[in-house]
Amino acid sequence: MEPELFVEILNHVRDSIWRQDTFYRRALDPGLKLALTLRYLASGDSYHSLMYSFRVPVCTISVFVPEVCEAIVLAYKDEVIACPATPAEWRPIAEEFSRRWNFHHTLGALDGKHIAIKCPKHAGSNYYNYKQFHSIILMALVDAQYKFLWVDVGAMSSAGDANVFNHSELRACIDDETIGFPQPDPLPGDDADMPYFLVGDDAFALRTWMMKPYSKRHLADPERIFNYRLSRARRIVENGFGILSHRFQLIEFTVESIVLTCVCLHNLIRIRHPIEGPQCADQERDDQQMVDGAWRDDVRQLLPIRGPKRGRESEEAKIQRDYLKAYYWSPRGGVPWQMDMI
Repeated sequence: MEPELFVEILNHVRDSIWRQDTFYRRALDPGLKLALTLRYLASGDSYHSLMYSFRVPVCTISVFVPEVCEAIVLAYKDEVIACPATPAEWRPIAEEFSRRWNFHHTLGALDGKHIAIKCPKHAGSNYYNYKQFHSIILMALVDAQYKFLWVDVGAMSSAGDANVFNHSELRACIDDETIGFPQPDPLPGDDADMPYFLVGDDAFALRTWMMKPYSKRHLADPERIFNYRLSRARRIVENGFGILSHRFQLIEFTVESIVLTCVCLHNLIRIRHPIEGPQCADQERDDQQMVDGAWRDDVRQLLPIRGPKRGRESEEAKIQRDYLKAYYWSPRGGVPWQMDMI
């Protein structure tokens, strides 16, 4: 984090975390509280370790760290995690996916990840996942620049990806058509109208507004090309989670308010200083071969969610996916290097 950004955050949260001096003790400086909290989020150090680094008692740290996190979320959530709601706000996202990742009409990549927690009291097995530890689910929609457009935090890990999404506010807005997606229009070089959509993995049902890869074995070349082109866009959400956990080591051991704080800070850094470290996110070489980002080597990674059995898929969505498959296989939608990738 640049010093200027630290000062900006401090100016936004100072009034919320400032405390008055009393006859018995002097209050801690807001800058010290913020610095200690950011160190806690970034390093994952224990309160006892931070006590010796900052010379602040553990009992005091445990009180103000949640307060600082809540102040950051309150100050920045509406600015940095604002889901688009109009066609004019969605179109730049689709244009960026087209420009950077060569997958047109994409409005975001959707996925969910497990975040390890201590088992809540009287929770039983509700938060116990298939990897045999307790966790909550972070469901997120990510744009082409690795920024989180929408998040849902706190669902029990016993639920699947699709179940969490189906009961989310985002799904409700899509169903009642208040989400503000742009009207269908032709793909580049084409003349047939194509809806705008999200991209996801096999955990989600295929819909006209949700494209996912072909999952059967022994795919033909056009289907493999489609899966490759879609994976370029869908990989963004994996990198978003990876950068988040790489930057904030505490993301593995925390609860909802701190997760939201980490997401807010992640988006704030992406907005104020969009140039990511060259080794952090996945990179493409000049020959379009992928080079794994540094976050993939991090031992602390967010675990993917195992989806439920797939249900009945929309026939219109199947037709739409087949049309996209033919488009990306044709000279109109193909790119020169795609045959080298399958």
